[in-house]
Parts: sequence; structure tokens; C-alpha cells
Amino acid sequence: MSHRPSSGLAAVSTALLAMSRHLEVRDVLKTIVASARELLDAEYAALGVPDDHGGFSQFVVDGVSDEQWKAIGPLPRQHGILAAMLHKAEPERLADVREDPRFGGWPDAHPEMSDFLGLPVRDGDEILGALFLANKRCPKETGSCGFTAEDEELLSILAQHAAIALTNARLYERSRELTIAEERSRLAHELHDAVSQKLFSLRLTAQAAAALVDRDPARAKGELQQVAALAAEAADELRAAVVELRPAALDEDGLVHTLRTHIQVLDRAHTARVTFESPGTRALPAAQEEAVLRVAQEALHNALRHADAELVTVSLTRAGQGARLTVTDDGKGFDPRTVRKAGRHLGLVSMRDRASGVGGSLTVTSASGEGTTIEMEVPGG
Repeated sequence: MSHRPSSGLAAVSTALLAMSRHLEVRDVLKTIVASARELLDAEYAALGVPDDHGGFSQFVVDGVSDEQWKAIGPLPRQHGILAAMLHKAEPERLADVREDPRFGGWPDAHPEMSDFLGLPVRDGDEILGALFLANKRCPKETGSCGFTAEDEELLSILAQHAAIALTNARLYERSRELTIAEERSRLAHELHDAVSQKLFSLRLTAQAAAALVDRDPARAKGELQQVAALAAEAADELRAAVVELRPAALDEDGLVHTLRTHIQVLDRAHTARVTFESPGTRALPAAQEEAVLRVAQEALHNALRHADAELVTVSLTRAGQGARLTVTDDGKGFDPRTVRKAGRHLGLVSMRDRASGVGGSLTVTSASGEGTTIEMEVPGG
């Protein structure tokens, strides 16, 4: 009685765990190919992700050296057996692929293939890729090599889960792209709202100084001092925008230091006073720290840009095993009865999503003419 199925399924389980550790599409593709090759003990494995132009947007191989891959040349096209797997969406198991009439067009530098097993990686009706293996290793004394029906079944199980891992990775990358686009949009608004205005004022002041330099040197000197002050403010505005786009500082400096640096920059860049205190806090898991930083940034943005605040206080304190962020301003506030409408304008929806996304909570206290307090609590690790 063969024990191969149970050992095969155990190997599939190991492969699935390996795939689940990655979120980048390229890393997931490499893991799928390496796992498939190891699972079925093949010399060569590949996975092609088709594009809309008859070729492949990505093509990942395992069992081929870098020198061989360079010699093979450009990525293959969707033809022959590869096209059959993509368009017929059926497995292909062949004793000798070279004898198949669809075999052809492979580069001279391509490793020689004999036995072949390939199938589509699909998510419902969508074909995500074509996965294939060639040249199954086996002891010579068995008298025969080649992929079996059992191999096909195991590869099919792997491909089903590979589709899930690949779809998740694509969603992750899309989410990250949207986040980057959101940050770029925010930076554009920051530059337009603040820096561009200061640069415009700087230009006018410089022109006034140039006009006065001969007939009223004393006034010209005062205007030039104003130019220097405006230039410094514009530089601070730029630094503030850059800090907002660099949550990576969390990895190196931690939440407290990153927040303090950000608030110091904002305090210099704005007429409002911005203060920060953090007594006795402890490190949080990475996801919680990033969520707290982003909520703090959004709350500060609202207070300094929309609330006409003169004083903004930020505190980060311990709350059990987690932390509590409090951002309070003395600005114009808003009517809680219009919080839904205000939420879209002030970013409250985004802040609540960030808090709930890490198992935390967000409360907003505000009244017209009485300022606003935003409080966020997150659990610890």
C-alpha cells in the first residue's frame, strides 16, 4: 500500500504555509514555483502570468541558472502548450512533450524537456497563470519516470491555493498603490495650500526689496529679512510634508520619537502652538504604531488647516497593555449633529477605519466654538 498521498498532502501543507508568508506578488510567484518543483521532485518548474497582448507580464522559473535564463532571451509568448493551458483551462500531462504537435518555438538555450505536467492557476473563471513542471526525477531501477495522475491531483490542490495567495498579494499591492496615491494627493494639497502660498509671498516681498534697495535701503533690508523668514517657513512646510510621507521612521526610531519629531516640525511651520507629551508609554506592535501615527497626523492636519486653532496638544499615554492617543485643539470645533458630513471632510471616517483595523476605538468630542478632542485607544501586543 502506497503512503505517497499522505506525505504528498503534508508537502502541500508545507507549501501553503510558505506561500502565506509573502504579500509581494513576485515573492508569491517564486514561492509557488519553488514549492511545486519540490513537491513533485521535478528538474524544472515555471509559472507565467499572461498579459492582454499575447505574452506574459511575469514569468518565473525554478531550476534554471541565471546564466541559462539570460541565454534563453525574451519572455515567451502565449503559444502551443502554454496557450492551451491558458485558453482551454485544462491540465496537460505528457510522457514526452517533444512529441506533442504543439511543441515548438522554444529557444535553443531552453533546458531540454521530456515528461511534462502543466495546468492553469485560476480564480473562478479568471486564469491567473500557467504553471508547469518538466523532467520528473525518479530512481532508474523503477523502470519508468514521468508524472502520474496522483502528481496531477497534488499539483491541482497546490494551484487552487496558489490562486488564493496570488489574489491576496494582488489585493495587497493594489491597496498599497491606493495608499501611495492618497499620500501623493495629500502632499499636493499641502504644497498648494501652504508652501505655494508662502513662495508667492516670498516672490512679492523680494520684488519689493529690489524696488527699494536704491531709494530706501533701510526698508529694503527689512523686506529682505522678511524674505529670509518666509523662505524658512516654506522649508519647514516642505519638511512637514516629507515627514508625513515617511512612516518608515517608525521602524528605526519608534512611535514616540517619530511623533515628537513630526510635532516639532509642525510647531515651527505653523503659527499655532503644538505640544507633545508621552509619559511612560511602551512599544506597540508595528501595525498599531503606524495606525496611531496616521491618526495623529490626520488629527493634526485638521486642527492646523481647518480648525483655526491657536493651541494643539498631543499626548500619548499607557492604557493597560496598549496606548491612548489624545489630540485636543482650541479651534472652532463643529456640531456633532453634522458629524457624518464633517467626517468626510475632516477625515474622521479614515481615522475610525484605522483604529478599528487594529482592534482599537476612536471617539470625537467637539462643539461649535469649543474646539475638538480626538481620542484613540489601541491594544498592546
